[in-house]
Amino acid sequence: MSKVEEFEELRPLLFSIAYRILSSVSEAEDAVQETWLRFDGSATRPMSTKAFLSATVTRISIDVLRSARVRREEYMGPWFPEPLLRDPYQDPARAVELADSVSMAALLLLERLSPLERAVFVLREVFAFGFDEIATAVGRSEAACRQLLVRARRHMEAGRPRFEADRRERQELATRFFDALTDGDVGGLRNLLAADVRLVGDGGGKTPQLAKAVVGAEKVARLLGTAFPWLFRVDVSFEPHEVNGQPGAIFHDRHGKVLHTLALDVLDGRIQTVRTVSNPDKLGHLGPVGDVWAVDREIRQARRRPN
Repeated sequence: MSKVEEFEELRPLLFSIAYRILSSVSEAEDAVQETWLRFDGSATRPMSTKAFLSATVTRISIDVLRSARVRREEYMGPWFPEPLLRDPYQDPARAVELADSVSMAALLLLERLSPLERAVFVLREVFAFGFDEIATAVGRSEAACRQLLVRARRHMEAGRPRFEADRRERQELATRFFDALTDGDVGGLRNLLAADVRLVGDGGGKTPQLAKAVVGAEKVARLLGTAFPWLFRVDVSFEPHEVNGQPGAIFHDRHGKVLHTLALDVLDGRIQTVRTVSNPDKLGHLGPVGDVWAVDREIRQARRRPN
């Protein structure tokens, strides 16, 4: 195989590693591209291309994450990962681990870890790399990597998310949720929500927000049931789609431009968390981004018109 063929075969794995370390589609894509440049510029062929490329993309991602931490600390409002619609790396033997590890809840937990802990956890727990490979990737001894993993597991176990195991039941509940949302059925929404459900939005201070955080079935149902029908009145539409491995949707304006994503955490037959991402900086990889402020102004004008 040529270098290009070897690299393209491993690209899905490299992106998936980088995304789980960085929680950013754009930064993960940049890390993968930088990995290719280093591989292409190398005068010698490694004994294991997979080991070499995985180590390279991990080191690049660690460096990027260290600088990104400063920006995230200064972020306005709640910070969420960039929405991922499809994980390019598939491994039937580790399908559950792969799906759970890319959820927004899991990625937010990973934010608690140091960059080295995060890289070790991702490589070992998600992709089942050997400690010898992990040690090479992060530049630490195998013993040090084992200690990093112990600390990472301790942090993760404290808040490890759980999701509805039955995908069919999860999707059926999501369908009922979006039907009730379209109809403005507050009671129907309330029946689908956990008592302590949370609605949280990431606009990065760049879009109008329903609210930074709303807690409780009654409050969340009323907010969703009254706000979203107005979106549909000004020709906003949505496309059901998995978002970070969980049920969700992409919302578009009348021109087909992306306004925001919505993702649901489902457990025990109830929706536990509703997360929206409307920061335009996090949506560009999904397609042309719409003007949420313009939609908001149109809704305000529609509300002032007499019935």
